[in-house]
Amino acid sequence: MTESAPGAPVRGPADRGRTTIADGVVEKIAGLAAREVPGVHALGSGLARTVGSLRDRVPGGAKAAASRGVKAEVGEVQTALDLELVVDYGVSIRDVARSVRENVVASVERMTGLEVVEVNIAVTDVKLPDEGDEDEEAPEPTRTRLQ
Repeated sequence: MTESAPGAPVRGPADRGRTTIADGVVEKIAGLAAREVPGVHALGSGLARTVGSLRDRVPGGAKAAASRGVKAEVGEVQTALDLELVVDYGVSIRDVARSVRENVVASVERMTGLEVVEVNIAVTDVKLPDEGDEDEEAPEPTRTRLQ
């Protein structure tokens, strides 16, 4: 057993080593937390959702869906987040944004131990009740057999 120098503080096992958290981990946590809030229809701009829905159809591409529309900058003890939201028509955007911030901050801080210094939200679209969903798969075209 190794002895520490006299007067030196004894470090516990939890203090030996360093933990780093990748930006993508924080982005996924924030994306899932934002989607839990009522009134959030989707994350990402229209183009990002279109490209993402194509990527989701490729094997292994669905992993990026959880973090679509989220950008994180992660430091050693703090993180800052930017989110792009599509909200449902009729909801209070201010209330949805507040609820998203609260849920994202609580989830990221609880799971990572990082301090969330800011959550910037850009509402990029409103989902109207009669609009089709861009993320849904288009139905297969019917094929008729020629005789």
